Amino acid sequence: MLHYQIEFDDYRQHLIHVTVRFVAQPTQVLSLPTWIPGSYLIREFSKHIENVRAYDEDGRLLQIRKNEKNKWQLFNTDFELMTVEYDVYAYDLSVRGAYVDQTRLYVNPACACLGLEGHEESPIEVELFLPDELKHFQLATGMTAKSLVKGRYTLKAKNYAELIDAPFELAEQTRFSFEANGIPHEFVVSGKHAMNEQRMKQDIEKICATEISMFGTAPFENYTFMTMATGNSYGGLEHPNSTSLITPRDDLPKANEPEEPSADYQRFLGLCSHEYFHSWLVKFIRPENFVNYDLNKEGYTSLLWIFEGFTSYYDDLILLRSGVINQYSYLKLLKAQIDRYLQNPGRAIQTVAESSFDAWVKFYRQDENSNNAGTSYYNKGCLVALCLDLGLRLRGSSLDALMRKLYENAQNGIQVNERTIFELCEELTGDSWLEQINHLINTTDELPLDQLLPEFGLGYVLKNDKSLPFGLKVTDKPEGVLVQSARRDGAGAQAGLSAHDVIIAIDGLKATSKLVEKYAKLQDSFTVLAFRRDELMQFEVNASGADLAEVDLKVEDQVKVEKWLKV
Repeated sequence: MLHYQIEFDDYRQHLIHVTVRFVAQPTQVLSLPTWIPGSYLIREFSKHIENVRAYDEDGRLLQIRKNEKNKWQLFNTDFELMTVEYDVYAYDLSVRGAYVDQTRLYVNPACACLGLEGHEESPIEVELFLPDELKHFQLATGMTAKSLVKGRYTLKAKNYAELIDAPFELAEQTRFSFEANGIPHEFVVSGKHAMNEQRMKQDIEKICATEISMFGTAPFENYTFMTMATGNSYGGLEHPNSTSLITPRDDLPKANEPEEPSADYQRFLGLCSHEYFHSWLVKFIRPENFVNYDLNKEGYTSLLWIFEGFTSYYDDLILLRSGVINQYSYLKLLKAQIDRYLQNPGRAIQTVAESSFDAWVKFYRQDENSNNAGTSYYNKGCLVALCLDLGLRLRGSSLDALMRKLYENAQNGIQVNERTIFELCEELTGDSWLEQINHLINTTDELPLDQLLPEFGLGYVLKNDKSLPFGLKVTDKPEGVLVQSARRDGAGAQAGLSAHDVIIAIDGLKATSKLVEKYAKLQDSFTVLAFRRDELMQFEVNASGADLAEVDLKVEDQVKVEKWLKV
């Protein structure tokens, strides 16, 4: 067994002290992951490791040498009992890293617990020691945990892969328990908030029960939601039997939360639904090459349109099916997804399969050109799922049936490859889907939403949307109007304006974002003065450039709509 000891005495300096004890191999290498499952970006976690030291069984200091950015090597250890200790700077208030101060101790072990080559399958025990003044903190984690003494906890993981996929939090927490389809769940919130606990419990229980019922069973025996309430941060990361969420506190249900959830609360419920769905699709049902991944380099797949896209389709649909939101709210959320797709010029440049493969260098590294050159496997993948669902229903099946097939296959050790969706669609309908699916995922042609949605009682009408004046996304700054991004087909970009330009005047008038919006609505040409870096430049902008498109979804046959949405 590998034994980790984590101490938090220096939390005021945002440091945690880690000690790991093990029987070393003759040449022992210790390493920290450079990426974590569910987040497709190389992470330089090792930059936060400080003061690494190694000792033999008698306490003698040994040489330990760093030979790669995330690896350390011990020499001539001869299977002795060894101790390695080090400090970790923990001030990453996200769901991926570690954060400690007087209000919260949060650790994702992937960024703090060095792994040992050759010991990947060894069972692990982690002991947590809290300073006296923080011993009242409560623990939340998906790992098996016990506490025999106040302020001291023991966590267990069956191997290193399980350890780095199970974060833990110690803090003052609001928490409640519930059962969904007989499975115990824990919901934990830390940070300052005024959450309506009863409303949260009522809604999250419905969501969990609906998802379990859809699949028939769950791939976990218990589940923990860990939520950090902040001013404006937002995100989530899935784990096999837990999720780590961070949300604006205003997104939590309020004491007077209306029966139909507010838009803010809907957003949080969608986040919960999304990450919970990942317990099936990502953590249990996986791409073939993610069964045994290499934590030291990128794991490439062109299938994120399935794993994130299908999940994005179901996260809001589950809110409707569970009765947490009504049909009007759901269609409003669906419209927002379609509008986002229509207002993404990059959909004509990059396929959704390419977007999946390039996640490491594009989607997780957004810049001012991202919307022009790329598409989102979350957004377009969601609409591909919609197209598949509607297409399957026209042939007597559904995406629900396909998801259950994926789950059944995973239970039998069969994971997802490039052919899986093609084969399952054919199995469910008796027809070949080669042409249809290739059109959806391997071309930049428009999705056939205007053909499919009317078949299910929804009118689909496109109209102009002038929400981006001159095709520019802008914001007011003291020095002028900052251009945050510029659509290539917009009037501003066609005139030569670019992201990071600062507009200071339009036709001799001091520029504000409202003035930019006003002039963009006029069908005329204008002189725009802007600074690029420290140079003043002049542009002639013609306001008759291309407008954005948005969709108007109108219920034309309620019976058909309900048959699709409720079954």
